[in-house]
Amino acid sequence: MARDVPTKLSAARARLILDKPFLGALVLRLPLRAGDSRWCPTTATDARALYYNPEYIDGLSLEQTQFMLAHEAMHCALSHFARRQHRVRHRWDLACDLAVNPLLAREGLQAPPGALLLDQFAGMTAEEIYPYLDELSDDQRPLDEHLYDAGDGDGQSPTPDAGTSSGEPESGGEGAARPPPLTDSERDRLGVQWRQRLAGAAQQALQAGKLGAAMARLVDHLLQPKLPWRALLARYLAPVARDDYSYSRPSRREGQAILPSLRSSQVDLVIVVDVSGSISDGEIGEFISEINGLKGQLRARVMLHACDAELAPDGPWVCEPWEPFRLPRGFSGGGGTRFTPVFDWLAAQGRRPDVLVYFTDAQGEFPAESPDFPVIWLVKGRAPVPWGQRVQLN
Repeated sequence: MARDVPTKLSAARARLILDKPFLGALVLRLPLRAGDSRWCPTTATDARALYYNPEYIDGLSLEQTQFMLAHEAMHCALSHFARRQHRVRHRWDLACDLAVNPLLAREGLQAPPGALLLDQFAGMTAEEIYPYLDELSDDQRPLDEHLYDAGDGDGQSPTPDAGTSSGEPESGGEGAARPPPLTDSERDRLGVQWRQRLAGAAQQALQAGKLGAAMARLVDHLLQPKLPWRALLARYLAPVARDDYSYSRPSRREGQAILPSLRSSQVDLVIVVDVSGSISDGEIGEFISEINGLKGQLRARVMLHACDAELAPDGPWVCEPWEPFRLPRGFSGGGGTRFTPVFDWLAAQGRRPDVLVYFTDAQGEFPAESPDFPVIWLVKGRAPVPWGQRVQLN
């Protein structure tokens, strides 16, 4: 290993702490360990530590070294190790790099040769990028190694303490076996730790006046409370649908006594799907299955409509409480996005549903004023809503 590699790593980290305190604080949380070139040709992380190939670092400039350190730290801070779920690992790894690299480039960091940088994915999350990667050639690969859910290593290696930061870069790890993948308990624990570290790093950078607008928006998006939309919808619907007692005055033929009678309410639920192209058929299908389960429990009458810039001409579709909730054969749409037609249509009909649920990316024209009934926006993406209850889908 070149003698100046530990010095270069320390200098790059120190420069980040001074110039980019948000990124520097995150990098400081990762112990730096030299890795075997057989499994670490460039740099790597398993969310426990940052591994590097000394020869690779030796060939980078100080600015490019800063980029690679920040790159690995951002994978951890964004919890990429905990968000893959059912997705194909290779495509997920590509999506994660395509999400991270534009952020770092926007921060003024210099990407080394081979880094994946595509302008069309700037500002998108890995989940949003993933569906677009079908056309990428099979030989494309991330610049670094993502070890958190890799296959079994070729031996046992010590697991770095994820709760401590490192001092100087360590050189004793060169030649060691590939680190083992994360266990489920490690994944959960590290997910909580990195969320806390992300919040702490953002606070420090804000106090220093050195948190860029793009990073600030990203942090705010990641740290906002994510209430499961199923629980939120049930919270709105359950009080309306409960069996309750009515103390209304009886007719004259029943006498003068006012006796309680059991009354059941029927929920009037309106669901609107944005068919401008932002919501996939699979996501709509999962949503409908959840609504069907809730509908059976709460005796809900469901009216489904679709809208892009205009209401779907073949809607709405109505489902009574005793009927299974099924999708129409297809939705027409694919144009721009306006939300005003739905609310204008309800107002013209004099309809006031118990709850309106809108499935959308929230990028369109909103009515100037909120209606006098609850509206839940199930939002895919980061766009805000001017009123109503916003629930993050992805």
